[in-house]
Amino acid sequence: MADIIKLLPDSIANQIAAGEVIQRPASAVKELLENAIDAGSNRIQLIIKDAGKTLIQVIDNGKAMSPTDARLCFERHATSKIRKADDLFSIQTMGFRGEALASIAAIAHVELKTRPEGDELGTRIVVEGSKVTVQEACHCSKGTSIAIKNLFFNVPARRKFLKSNPVETRHILDEFQRVALAHPEIFFTVHNNNHEIYHLKKGKEKQRIVAMMGKNFDERLVPIQEKNDFVKIYGFIGKPRFARRSRGEQFFLVNKRFIKSSNLNQAVLEAYDELLAKDTFPLYVIYIEIDPAKIDVNVHPTKQEIKFDDEQVIYTFINRAVKKALATYSITPTLDFDQEASLSFGSKSPSFKPTTKFNSPPSKPKTTNFKTSNPSSKSPNRPRPSVTQNQNDNLKHWEDLYKTDTDKVPDNGQKTTKPPQKQPPQFTTVPSSLNRQRSSIETTEQKTLEDKTEYQPFQIHQKYIVYHIKSGIIILDQQAAHERILFEKYRACLENKANSSQKLLFPHTLKLSAADAQLIQDILEEINILGYELEAQDDNTFIVYGTPSDLANGSNDLEQTFDHLIEQFKTNTQDLQLDKRTKLARAMARHSATKTGRVLTVEEMHALIDQLFACDKPYIAPNGRLTFIKQSLDEMDKMFQKKK
Repeated sequence: MADIIKLLPDSIANQIAAGEVIQRPASAVKELLENAIDAGSNRIQLIIKDAGKTLIQVIDNGKAMSPTDARLCFERHATSKIRKADDLFSIQTMGFRGEALASIAAIAHVELKTRPEGDELGTRIVVEGSKVTVQEACHCSKGTSIAIKNLFFNVPARRKFLKSNPVETRHILDEFQRVALAHPEIFFTVHNNNHEIYHLKKGKEKQRIVAMMGKNFDERLVPIQEKNDFVKIYGFIGKPRFARRSRGEQFFLVNKRFIKSSNLNQAVLEAYDELLAKDTFPLYVIYIEIDPAKIDVNVHPTKQEIKFDDEQVIYTFINRAVKKALATYSITPTLDFDQEASLSFGSKSPSFKPTTKFNSPPSKPKTTNFKTSNPSSKSPNRPRPSVTQNQNDNLKHWEDLYKTDTDKVPDNGQKTTKPPQKQPPQFTTVPSSLNRQRSSIETTEQKTLEDKTEYQPFQIHQKYIVYHIKSGIIILDQQAAHERILFEKYRACLENKANSSQKLLFPHTLKLSAADAQLIQDILEEINILGYELEAQDDNTFIVYGTPSDLANGSNDLEQTFDHLIEQFKTNTQDLQLDKRTKLARAMARHSATKTGRVLTVEEMHALIDQLFACDKPYIAPNGRLTFIKQSLDEMDKMFQKKK
């Protein structure tokens, strides 16, 4: 029988190893930054082009390499940090596996320039697909410069599955952020497509956090400290009221190495028990210093998972440190019993505004955030509205609700359900004259349904709306319903590229973190279509000249508005594979919708109901939750065991 087992060539073996170590451009960035830190650098520059697909370059001023070392660093399992097996259990450096450069060189064109201090000439090496094509002396600055070009040029399958440039850039910035937070003593700069997006001076931990995440984070941070003979824990946690719906700003840094640990994360969350809103997560940057012999960092190719000798002890210390910090700074929930529930969301709630507006006198102040149509109102500029095709569709949605079971049985005895008519959505509040036309669907004799003054909708716990229909009742989730209304509105605006904007009296300057600025840059056109007027500036800054005219209090607290918008967009990006317009429409709807706890007037409830059933898909919210449920009289009779 012929032998069939063969040794793989080094080039193929390196490509296989690269699949474990280099999964995307961000992986290469991480490895190069760690090598620069291990070289003792105090100044590191990162340069990327086309999200790292065209160029990734890291320049440092640390210890450089001799010509021999420069050549050997591209071989597999070549490292200066391990001499014997016991060294694996006392690792204090970042890159130590000896596979990073070999893996990168197997799937890219790599140029290395390095010169030790005191040498007149440095060394230049060019590697293409694991083959060294150039090795020569050269003039270069002290330190090391590594440029990775055309990543995955010989692995087209891997390159094909890379995401868009904005997505890959955000992954790179995430990796950079982790390294930069771990080393506030190092000066960092980042250039993306010849534009500087980070310029981080040396400083303390808090200075680095604020410099990276934005000046508004300064007021959000609470310091923590716990020290004993076993471990030292320090850093910062976020105040509960600034918790977010994603886990973006959560960092554990063990001996200056970023790690992921669901167990330690649970220790933090447990300390926040009953201080956080449902499905929100706190900010934290927690540094842990521990004897390297008490941890194992060699358990995962990316080195983002480690093992502790006694993780339960670390869990206890972190939990205690966070609780102590929250107690020390009096971060406890407060209740204001003098404030009415109706005022809780009054200043931030959006309005149910009709597309056809009925202008009130300019001198009359607004008393509510919700508008309903009044057919008797006079407007010098706009004609009285007529029943449109979409309002007819509204009636069709209502018809589905009012039908009894017998209404759905055709002549052949088979039950059927009439699908809703799909029309381009309008966002009008249906006039009361059209509301009365709903009664036409009840009987062939065109009887009038019960007068609206007799059967008014009402709220339950400022959360649900109960409304009477012929066959029973419907119960609406007011927030989910409003999210559906706004989502269809914003999606239609993005498709039609039409929405009105209201100029600000004074332009507002918006300062964002580099990662958030990159995200806004990616969706800037769509944001402006929705009615904002944003203009990008240098240094991760945007100027806001206008806001959507139909957004209540749109110019108030723009930092918080965009903070929430960015957070919702990130959540949609992490959880769902959607196009960016759908993600943005979902984010805007989620942020702008009226929240649970807001007291609605009867007119506002009518407006919400009418607008919901004018939607193309009134039955579910953008996130998949039901907007309403229907309870028939027959079902209620069965529940109460009532005989007919």
